Amino acid sequence: MFYVSQSVPPWPDSIRVPGGFHVIDQLVLREFFVPNIKSAKKDLRRSRAAALRNRAQRSALRTAVKKAKAGAAVADDRANAVTLLDRAARKGLIHKNAAARQKSKLAKAANAAAA
Repeated sequence: MFYVSQSVPPWPDSIRVPGGFHVIDQLVLREFFVPNIKSAKKDLRRSRAAALRNRAQRSALRTAVKKAKAGAAVADDRANAVTLLDRAARKGLIHKNAAARQKSKLAKAANAAAA
C-alpha cells in the first residue's frame, strides 16, 4: 500500500482513512503509472498476468474447500479440495502450513460427519 497526499487523487478506488491520507492498492497504481523501460514494461505485463492467474486459482481453491466443507460426507469433494490445496502449496499460492491446516480441518469435519 502507498500513502499519498491529502489532495484528491486522479485515480479511482482510493480509500479515505482517519489520518486523511488515501490508501491506494498497488494494482490500482499500475493502471496509472506505466514504466518507460522495456524490461519494466515486460515485468508489469508478467505481474498482471500472474495476479490474474493467482486470483482465479485462489477463487477455485476457496470454492472447492467450501464444497468440501458443505458436503463433508462426500469423499470426491474432499479429495478434490485436498488435491487443489496440495497443488496451491506446491506452487506457492498459499503457504504449506496453511494448506496442511485446511486439510486437517477438512479431515476433522469428515470424521465428525462419519461418526
